[in-house]
Amino acid sequence: MLGAGVLVSLLLGLASLCGGGIASRLDNLFLDAYTRLSAPGQALQRALVIDVDDVSLAAVGQWPWPRYRIAALIDGVAAVQPAAIGLDILFAEPDRTSLKNIQKAYKQDFGLDISVVGANGLHDNDGYLAEVLEKTGAVGARFFYFDHVSKAADPRPEFSFSGRTDLLKLHDAQGMLDNTPELASKMKFSGFLNTQADSDGILRRVPLLIQHAGVIYPHLSLATFMRAQGVAAARIEQDRHGPLIRVGEHAIPVDEKGFALLRLRGTPALYPSIPAVDVLNNGLAPEQVRGKMVFIGSSAAGLNDLHSTIFDAQFPGLRVQAALVDNFATGAFIRQPSWAGAALVAICLLVGLCVSGLFVVLRDPLRLCAGSVAIVSLVLGFSALAFISAGLFLSPAFPVLVAATLFVLFTTARFAMERQRANAWFRKLANAQQVAMVSMAAVAETRDPETGAHIKRTQHYVRAIAETLRDNGRHLDILTPEYIGLLFASAPLHDIGKVGVPDHILLKPGKLTEAEFVEMKKHAEYGRAIIHSAADRIEGENFLRIAAEIAYGHHEKWDGTGYPQGLAGEAIPLSARIMTVADVYDALISRRCYKEPFPHAQAMDMMRQQRGRIFDPDVLDTFFSIEERIVTIAATYRDEADGVLT
Repeated sequence: MLGAGVLVSLLLGLASLCGGGIASRLDNLFLDAYTRLSAPGQALQRALVIDVDDVSLAAVGQWPWPRYRIAALIDGVAAVQPAAIGLDILFAEPDRTSLKNIQKAYKQDFGLDISVVGANGLHDNDGYLAEVLEKTGAVGARFFYFDHVSKAADPRPEFSFSGRTDLLKLHDAQGMLDNTPELASKMKFSGFLNTQADSDGILRRVPLLIQHAGVIYPHLSLATFMRAQGVAAARIEQDRHGPLIRVGEHAIPVDEKGFALLRLRGTPALYPSIPAVDVLNNGLAPEQVRGKMVFIGSSAAGLNDLHSTIFDAQFPGLRVQAALVDNFATGAFIRQPSWAGAALVAICLLVGLCVSGLFVVLRDPLRLCAGSVAIVSLVLGFSALAFISAGLFLSPAFPVLVAATLFVLFTTARFAMERQRANAWFRKLANAQQVAMVSMAAVAETRDPETGAHIKRTQHYVRAIAETLRDNGRHLDILTPEYIGLLFASAPLHDIGKVGVPDHILLKPGKLTEAEFVEMKKHAEYGRAIIHSAADRIEGENFLRIAAEIAYGHHEKWDGTGYPQGLAGEAIPLSARIMTVADVYDALISRRCYKEPFPHAQAMDMMRQQRGRIFDPDVLDTFFSIEERIVTIAATYRDEADGVLT
């Protein structure tokens, strides 16, 4: 068991390192549960969302808004001194509502020169937005491609990353979608918008760093946080749990691919939001914004920036940005340490040894269950404690799977072993039963030596009759294979009571007197008493029950004229009715001290005349239907002195 436990534990532990498939699903199951249970459920204080929501779109107009309106929105936010502004909007094409673009289109399409009077410098919406972006220092957005190469762009490393960059194996983007050149040239800061949901569609991990053309770029949330901290450079460092990004005094843990686990406070409602239309109409109160990181974007359903999370199937990407900077600022991270894989293999082995040890030491099923539950509880408790106290996620999925697998495996193995032992014990018991019956029958045979092979023949007659009755669909509730087996084993004891009959009666060659016959009939009662005396020493249902029925009832007659009770019909036990047919037939064809053997045919005629009197008609007819088998049994086990059956 120890060897099997170690092997199974090692295999499952190594399987946990493979990731993907069932391993990821099991890990995510516990990660989601821990995240829900540990969510504070309190509203965010360090960040704010300015949302171009469905209400704003209905009030101001459909998307995209003119760039001057976006500029006014950004300018209004910047006026109340936020810590930083992150723009969760990408302007990849020029604003078609700009006056200069309208003039250009009319000139190109209709050959008309249109002049606009009194625009006061608002001919170029993109230019106006670019000036606002430059003035406010808002962090813009970009998007990276991994499936195709875009036109080479001039990399603008607004933020630099140094230190142990060799620890990272970042995704290398093939292309980049940037803002229009006019806007990009004025943007001092930017971050990418890429996200990546897990295989089940749930957003749990967000890439904070991506490499493109040899340059490392930050996620919009990270860029906005760095802007709020007033730093343009971060260092890649390493602690005992793995790589991290050092931003001023803040350490942001990531894995080697630059991903961070997302820790949400709860539903989207916990991330404060102000409709963009309110900002445009009424402005912002300074206390709402001052010192906070503000993200401007849209949660409108039609713009499709919605993500499935464990708290909400439509969690706006704008609020994901706010959740990330909240994680950065508070240090409320979920971290899967770099050594987690090796630790899980070790824990799997330890759990396997403990469960195997339980099965080696304990035999009681309740204690085994309690011990296994205790081991699983310790694993779950350790995992939950590490998550709650240190934010470390060590998935208990595979250690629990090890415990469950070994419990089922060893329980099944032990059941099979116990069943094998039980079968061996039952075989020994059956053998002991047979030996006991044969020994008891031998006692009777020594008192009546002329019976010879009578015991053996009647055994086989009885079994043949019982099997045929069963095959004909009769007495199926009684004639089970187990019952027929006990009937066969019990048949030799039908005359055990003769040991109590005096020799001068038992061995008398002539006809018995009336008094002697009365004494002779007592052998049925003696037989039952002898068998009951032995049966009383056996607890519960035992194999001697049928033997007692046969010994006491095989001289009862179907018409009720038999002895010792004078039972009639089906009141006589079926075992005794079968034994009566077998015993009488064998007595007729066998030599006795008081008679010569009858030929087989004569014996059959004599028995047929007693159908419905001595014999159960159904049992007797069954006996007649297997006449050839009966003759074969009689010939196989015949006495030497009886001659040949005819």
